[in-house]
Amino acid sequence: MNVTPEDLALQRLYHWETHRPDQVVLSQPVGGGVVQDHTWRSIMDESRRMAAYLRRQGLKPGDRVALLSKNTAHWLISDFAIWMAGGVSVPLYPTLVASTIHQILTHSEAKFLFVGKLDGWEAMRPGIPEGVQCISHPLAPEDARQAYVRWEDVMSRIDPLPGQPVRPAEDLATIMYTSGTTGVPKGVMHSFGTFAHGVKAGLQRVKALHDQARMLSYLPLSHVAERTLVEHGLLATSMRVFFAESMDTFAADLQRARPTAFFSVPRLWVKFQQGVHAKVPPAKLQRLLKVPLLGRLVRRKILRALGLDACEFAAGGAAPMPPDLLRWYSALGLDIIEVYGMTENCGVSHSTLPGRQRPGTVGQTYESVQCRLDPNDGEIQVKAPCLMLGYYREDALTRETFTEDGWLKTGDKGVLTAEGDLRITGRVKDLFKTSKGKYVAPAPIEDRLVMHGAVEAACVSGAQLHQPLALVMLNDSARATLDTPHARSALAASLADHLRTVNATLDHHEQLCCLVVTSQAWSVDNGLITPTFKVRRAQMDERYGPRFEHWAAQSSTVVWED
Repeated sequence: MNVTPEDLALQRLYHWETHRPDQVVLSQPVGGGVVQDHTWRSIMDESRRMAAYLRRQGLKPGDRVALLSKNTAHWLISDFAIWMAGGVSVPLYPTLVASTIHQILTHSEAKFLFVGKLDGWEAMRPGIPEGVQCISHPLAPEDARQAYVRWEDVMSRIDPLPGQPVRPAEDLATIMYTSGTTGVPKGVMHSFGTFAHGVKAGLQRVKALHDQARMLSYLPLSHVAERTLVEHGLLATSMRVFFAESMDTFAADLQRARPTAFFSVPRLWVKFQQGVHAKVPPAKLQRLLKVPLLGRLVRRKILRALGLDACEFAAGGAAPMPPDLLRWYSALGLDIIEVYGMTENCGVSHSTLPGRQRPGTVGQTYESVQCRLDPNDGEIQVKAPCLMLGYYREDALTRETFTEDGWLKTGDKGVLTAEGDLRITGRVKDLFKTSKGKYVAPAPIEDRLVMHGAVEAACVSGAQLHQPLALVMLNDSARATLDTPHARSALAASLADHLRTVNATLDHHEQLCCLVVTSQAWSVDNGLITPTFKVRRAQMDERYGPRFEHWAAQSSTVVWED
């Protein structure tokens, strides 16, 4: 698979600017039910003006420019401007605490920062180092708009950058800092060429992305999946991108977009399922779906209510999709494709195929991607043209992450099925030993635990215990029902039944001694999950580990953290 200069990001921008100037491609809610549409003409006019401003302010080729914002049209327009001006974009998760913001901006040596739509801005602001020039987006918090250069002011007084400045494939395009499940975030470097290879391989696999496709952008654009699929997918296809206004309006945002392609993380797919079950109990739903004519009507009604009735391509990633969850959606007529990748390879490694679901696996490699398993520990290793250039200012870590012959060590363990599909069995570093000396892989067990209707997330732990245990976080609807001792007792009995069912599928050394229902929700703010909803295992062990032995010694299989 060859990548030509015409496949690179800036060249794609100029192509659409020339050939489809009046096509609406970005739709941004701005509050009060108002949606602002952006055409390629308006996008490029604003990008050119901001690029000219950055150059006028002293931006030099290769200088880093950071982005701190939720997903908006101006997030993308800013990124285009950075590239046009010769800079390197550094996206930050819009949920980071001040100390992490400071660490990333300092480590990346960012000269400029775009501040956009944010919650909790007051707590973030102290993390901005002195000397960083800030520019506020139209939807930025009001005090940021008062303190910093306003986007609209730049647009009104700066002429557009002329011509078509391009960047070679090997030029550094972005530094994407990982969400830090295992420690301090690392700056993953990608070039224009690695992204072009990644999106081209993805489009060969995903035929549903085209110029008539619609997507809702809501997962952080600072994450590689959204960056590759939405931003570079847009540049490759000129599809329509809608943005979510808030979590409170998410259902309405989905209805507005009626996406033909929809990507989400397992946690949200589970929430969708639980929302359906809250209105139609699982047993009743199964009965309805078995009735031929009625079943078709029920399927359409449910998908329409979710905003997914026009969806041609549905995918899940960032964490394993529970096989039972995949089967549940298939019964609704929505086959979810499971994808596998990481920041270090543009999120492009493996996926299942429409019409060829393999629950429990992530399918086979994309074109141009090679995969092998380390014969010693089963670690998955990949090689592809979309691999990162390395970690920014971390040469030793870069060398550790690649084998001597240039393969990326993913840190994931896996096995290949007889059909050649890859099954993820856990993280190399997530494995832990019980006091029996037996290894436990937590991820597959957690996938089973979250299939209970009241469980939003789970974390299996217990190194050095006789048997492992699991921490579980209840979803909002379940927590709302715990207002009486009877309700609490009924939920405990249901969880105990679920635990027995899960344990029956496990080897003896993997079986859980108890479920601990935590009293505190796990969030980005308290450091227990990443911005992409992955559990931070080290932080969970640090917070709850001192009580593991006490909980394991309880006579009950369901323990409440009080």
